[in-house]
Amino acid sequence: MVAKVFIDGEAGTTGLQIRERLAGRRDLQLLSIASEKRKDKDLRAALLNEADVAILCLPDDAARESISLISNSTTRVIDASTAHRVADGWIYGFAEMSKEQGAAIAKARFVANPGCWPQGAIATLRPLIESGLLPADFPATVNGISGYSGGGRQMIEDYERKGEDVAEFMLYGLTFKHKHLPELKAYAKLARDPLFQPAVGNFAQGMAVCVPLQLWTLPKAPSGAELQAAIADHYAGMEGSFVDVAPFAEIERTPELDPERYNNTNRMRLHVFANDARAQALLVAVYDNLGKGASGAAVQNLNLMLGVDAKTSLAA
Repeated sequence: MVAKVFIDGEAGTTGLQIRERLAGRRDLQLLSIASEKRKDKDLRAALLNEADVAILCLPDDAARESISLISNSTTRVIDASTAHRVADGWIYGFAEMSKEQGAAIAKARFVANPGCWPQGAIATLRPLIESGLLPADFPATVNGISGYSGGGRQMIEDYERKGEDVAEFMLYGLTFKHKHLPELKAYAKLARDPLFQPAVGNFAQGMAVCVPLQLWTLPKAPSGAELQAAIADHYAGMEGSFVDVAPFAEIERTPELDPERYNNTNRMRLHVFANDARAQALLVAVYDNLGKGASGAAVQNLNLMLGVDAKTSLAA
């Protein structure tokens, strides 16, 4: 059976990358809309209702409008916006979040594609909270750096236009109320809002998400090896997983933390660094903000929903 897929918002960065990954698939028929008719509500509604799966690559309000245009009970949806990530009736599209999440996505009608930043923090913190090594009310902080493509078309154009005059490193989100916070808190299983402070670098894509841990605040501080073992156990034997965990090693630096290392793949690699004597640790997730952080995750979710190999069309 050939599944009909409509990418609503295919002209944007995420939409273009999804279409590129799906090009040439014989099990799919990609429905499309002419660029001059992208705002034709009636035509969009017809395609949304014709599709077996609609992938929404739109701003939040436009994504909500697209959902309202679906009048049947059969079109399944992957929403890449922030609109439905903690909404009732929606399944969070981070397939490796738990051993049951892939199956939940496969059965779901409505899947909320995760944000790029939260995935790395969820991937490292959730296993530690579930294992009891960290309490749910741990005062978590999250920071890191992402390529400028994560800021959307306007930021991409701004960086590429300014050339050498653009900032090499720029902090943002300094009001500490970033739109990714609700999903980060909910799916990492945190009882308190984390302090999240992102940054953008002068490179197109790729990211490293960092979670520093002041373990001395705990009654019993886990060792770095215990942290790594708990995270590794969480992902062990997970079918179709793109997440792997680096061995624990006491090292001063490593090229594996290059945020561009896994560009154009759907891979995410997790690291644990620690100084047990100081009861301090650092968790790091490295992945492509346009791959596992966006379009790659959407294709992985589409594959799960259609019952095909999760790695189809995706480079690991």
